[in-house]
Amino acid sequence: MSFYPFLIALLLLSAAGYWFGSKKALGAVRQSTSFLTPRPHQFGLFVAIWALLPPLLLGVFWVVFQVMPLQLDAGTNQQIDRVFFPVLGLLAAAGGLFLAIRRIGPDLKVRKSIEAVVFGILILASIISILTTVGIVFSLLFETIQFFKKVPMSEFFFGLNWSPQTALRADQVGSSGAFGSIPLFTGTLLITFIAMCVAVPLGLLSAIYMTEYASDRFRSVVKPLLEILAGIPTVVYGFFAALTVGVFLRDTGSAIGIDIVSESALAAGFVMGMMIIPFVSSLSDDIIMAVPQSLRDGSYGLGATRSETVRKVILPAALPGIVGAVLLAVSRAIGETMIVVMAAGFAANLTANPLEAVTTVTVQIVGLLVGDQEFDSAKTLAAFALALVLFIVTLCLNVIALVVVRKYREKYD
Repeated sequence: MSFYPFLIALLLLSAAGYWFGSKKALGAVRQSTSFLTPRPHQFGLFVAIWALLPPLLLGVFWVVFQVMPLQLDAGTNQQIDRVFFPVLGLLAAAGGLFLAIRRIGPDLKVRKSIEAVVFGILILASIISILTTVGIVFSLLFETIQFFKKVPMSEFFFGLNWSPQTALRADQVGSSGAFGSIPLFTGTLLITFIAMCVAVPLGLLSAIYMTEYASDRFRSVVKPLLEILAGIPTVVYGFFAALTVGVFLRDTGSAIGIDIVSESALAAGFVMGMMIIPFVSSLSDDIIMAVPQSLRDGSYGLGATRSETVRKVILPAALPGIVGAVLLAVSRAIGETMIVVMAAGFAANLTANPLEAVTTVTVQIVGLLVGDQEFDSAKTLAAFALALVLFIVTLCLNVIALVVVRKYREKYD
C-alpha cells in the first residue's frame, strides 16, 4: 500500500470515529439526564484524535527506526515500508478508535482531554522551532570553528582583500586565497544605507499621509496598492534594477560626464529601498494609528494645526515604534540577496563610492556554495563564517529594536 491510500484510509477512519462518537454521546444524553454535554461533537473530535494519534506516533518511531543502520537489503526495506507499516498503522488507528469510543461516558472530561492534546501539540511545535534554531546556530558555529582552523581570525575580520578562489595546485597564483571580510561588510553597509535613505523617508511620509491626511476612501484604495510591492518577488526587483535602473544611471552619468557602472551600489540600493518601502510604511502606519485620538483632540483643542499636531504630538509619541520598524527594515535589507546579485555583482571592492560596483555578504555566501568544491575547503567554510557573523548582526539589530520599543513605549489608558 502506498502512502496516499494509507492516508485516505486513516482520514476515513477518523471521520467515521467523529460521526460515531458524536452519535454515541448524543444518544447517551437522551438516555440519561446525569450525562450532560453541551457539545456532542467534542466527543466525536476526541475519538477522531485518538484515531490519528497512534499512527502518528508510530510514524515518528518508524522514521527513527529507519535512520538506524540495519543490515537489510533494499527489497526487504521496501516490502516492510509498503506492507508491514500500513497494516500496523491501520491496526493502531483501529485500536485507538475502539478505546476512545469505549471511554465515552459521564466520567469522561472530554474538553480537558482535547485541550491537553492541543496543548501538547503546541508545546511540541514550540520545541521543534527552538531546536531548529539551536541546530542552525550550532551547525554554523561548528563549521566556523573549522574555518578559523584554516584561516586566522585576524585575516578574516581585519583583512582588506577578499579572493576566496583557491587554486588546485600549490604553485598556482592565489593558491592560499584571501579571506578579508572588510570589503564585504563595507559593501553591505553601503547598499543598506542607500536603501534606507530611499525607504525611510518615503515609507514614513506615506504612513503619515495615510493616517492623518488621506480620506478613508483614498486610504482603502491606495494602501493595498502600496502593499502589493511587498508581494513582488525579489528576482523581479533584480531584473528591474539590472535592466532599467542600472542602465538609466549609466546613461545619465555619461550624459553629464560622470562615470557610473551598470552594476553599481546606487542601483542596487535604490531598488532595494523601493522594495522595503511597504515594510516601513505598513509598520509605521500601524504604530501611528495606535496613538490615541485623545492626544490629537487635545492638541487641536489648544489651537495647534494638523501639521503641528503631527510634528509635535503624534511623531514623538510614535517615535519608539518607528525606530523599531526602521531597525527591522535594516535587518531585512542586510539579508537581501537577489537584487544585489543582479544589480551590484560579485566584485569585492573596498570603496565608499556608490557609483562603483560592490558586493555584499549574502551574495558571497551564494557564490561560495555554488558549484563543485570540497566541503572542508576554506572557500566553502568561509560561507559559514560569513553566515554566522551576519546572523549575529541581524540578531543584535532585532534585540536593539525590541529594547527600544519596550523602553520608550508609551502606555495609554
